[in-house]
Amino acid sequence: MRVRKAVFPAAGWGTRFLPATKAQPKEMLPLVDKPVIQYAVEEAVAAGVEQVIIVTSSQKRAIEDHFDLSYELERLLEDKGEIEKLRQVRHISDLAQVAYVRQKEQLGLGHAVLMAKDLIGHEPFAVLLPDDVVISERPCIGQLIHAYERTHGSVVAVMQVPQAETGRYGIVEVGPDDGQLNGGRLHRMSRMVEKPDPEVAPSTLAVIGRYVLTPKIFDKLEQTQRGAGGEIQLTDAIEALMQEQSVFAYEFEGTRYDAGTTMGWLRATVDLALQRPDLASEFREHLRSLDAAP
Repeated sequence: MRVRKAVFPAAGWGTRFLPATKAQPKEMLPLVDKPVIQYAVEEAVAAGVEQVIIVTSSQKRAIEDHFDLSYELERLLEDKGEIEKLRQVRHISDLAQVAYVRQKEQLGLGHAVLMAKDLIGHEPFAVLLPDDVVISERPCIGQLIHAYERTHGSVVAVMQVPQAETGRYGIVEVGPDDGQLNGGRLHRMSRMVEKPDPEVAPSTLAVIGRYVLTPKIFDKLEQTQRGAGGEIQLTDAIEALMQEQSVFAYEFEGTRYDAGTTMGWLRATVDLALQRPDLASEFREHLRSLDAAP
């Protein structure tokens, strides 16, 4: 069955970016001139996703407004002859069919995914964490969908990290016989460990915020007890799923930015600005002037 739907958990408080996020969702913070969440939605649509399901909370109306029509703004731009800006604004509301579901309590990523159960139904689906911005020639989630179509098992995006940084991520252990699947990028998972100390980490393959999951994950999430921080962990449910179905780790192609941290957001902003033909030359000149400053 084809992957047609994608879930975007976006109900968190965004406390790392206070005070900017006191009245504005962190997912709406701009990277150059687009909000963070739009990058993930565009990635999913480019991979063939037809329905976007955004899990929000009571403080996230700005996200709904962003992906909705804005008749007044469109009329203003049309009257002023700002055709390119009008095209950009209409593109946002035309991206995909967007649905919203509220996460009334902040009970973790696993709970946020579970909130989308009724909208997903009995079909495989993608999960994209908006904080993880991935820039690649092929959409990152599209790479995972392709792997799912080959294996018919859940697929988790992973990347190599320094041994000293394993304590910041979920780390996967992979089977010894599957290293050559898809040119060595696809591995059958045997275990997932949340934030292990470097000396006991089973590998340096770290999970990032891209998943393709079979609908069986909902059964596991409903059975998962609250774990660290009193939250329902998606990691625990995937561990339980591995007892019944094969789960795969895929080393995606592309560059990932953790836009959920201040430094990651700054790096993403700089790198994306330098990739923009209309900004790169002047911005690069500005950065060079900073290097030359006394």
